[in-house]
Amino acid sequence: MMRYLTQANELLARLESYEIKQIPRIENEEADYLAKLGSSLANIDSRKIIFLTINRKQNEESHQNIFCAQEEPSWKDDIINYLKHGTLPTDRAEARKLRMRAARFTIIDGELYKRGYSQPYLKCLTPSNAEYVLREIHEGICGNHSGGRSLAGKALRQGYFWPTMKHDAVELAKHCRACQEHANLHHQPATLLQPLATPLPFAQWGMDLVGPFPQATGQRKFLIVAVDYFTKWVEAEPLARISEREVIKFLWQNVVCRFGIPQALISDNGTQFSGSKVKEWCRQLSIKQFFTSVGNPQANGQTEVTNRTLVHHLKVRLGNAKGKWVDELPSVLWAYRTTPRTSTGESPFNLAYGTEAVTPAEIGEQSWRVKQYAPSTNDQALRISLDLIDELRDEV
Repeated sequence: MMRYLTQANELLARLESYEIKQIPRIENEEADYLAKLGSSLANIDSRKIIFLTINRKQNEESHQNIFCAQEEPSWKDDIINYLKHGTLPTDRAEARKLRMRAARFTIIDGELYKRGYSQPYLKCLTPSNAEYVLREIHEGICGNHSGGRSLAGKALRQGYFWPTMKHDAVELAKHCRACQEHANLHHQPATLLQPLATPLPFAQWGMDLVGPFPQATGQRKFLIVAVDYFTKWVEAEPLARISEREVIKFLWQNVVCRFGIPQALISDNGTQFSGSKVKEWCRQLSIKQFFTSVGNPQANGQTEVTNRTLVHHLKVRLGNAKGKWVDELPSVLWAYRTTPRTSTGESPFNLAYGTEAVTPAEIGEQSWRVKQYAPSTNDQALRISLDLIDELRDEV
């Protein structure tokens, strides 16, 4: 065995870096069989001697080939070669173009990053890694099957970059079967958004009921939805029945206990919202109620748009398994909260907490902030973000 150890050390010395891993027994069947054979021979009492022979010693190979794993060829290669070794194309025009382009990139811990405008550093991805990130954002745990432009923007916000981001995102959404089957049909011409100003975040909420859905566990088939008019943060909960008691319970647990007492509630004039119990509860907390006609839902347009979005996301995630909509609801809400809204240009999570949420894509393909996380400096950075959140909200 010493010969094998000596030869292994000689081969390892020729490598730039290496990592030694222990292979589980189930993945190394040949060695496992030999070990079992040796242990079984020790218990045999007969005088038969079993010889295992080979034609030559395995450690006396005359030729060894060492193959080094390399990343797939990609757009990063020329930039990395220039930044590391100063290698330029022979063509003067291409060389000048590469120098100008490489000025926006840097190498940190062996990884290529682009200096961004939205974030200090954007991690540069190869085509295969880029496809993983796009699919995770589009249809992963917190995916909401967003359109191409929104998908590319969300990838940027998570800290990634590659030259064909928008094109790849559009193509992925275009070839997504669920997106094509459940895409919204627009019957009315687009109009300018009419912003409704609110004095503080979480001060004005719109409420509505959606359903009935296919009956789920606990006989739940309705969905009560509340949307903050400023941050676009959404709260939703499945219900088995519609009553004033359920509405009050939802408002207390999901709105008041999490975000404080609001100034106003906007809803239709259904009895579950305009009944005497809800009115008395709102009066005790000094919450003003504003009602819209059931026949004119556009008056509570923010909630109506959110309802359509949530129903659309549930459809594309569930396919034919309609009864599991309650199980998918938390993932749909997370996707909605972490996606930038058109009217604000920011995600509800960012406007609420002063920073973007960490998504699964950033764990599978580590972004700059995940890779550089340090407990000693993270708390201070979060305090700075919270100090600056008012300025972000004023800009919105």
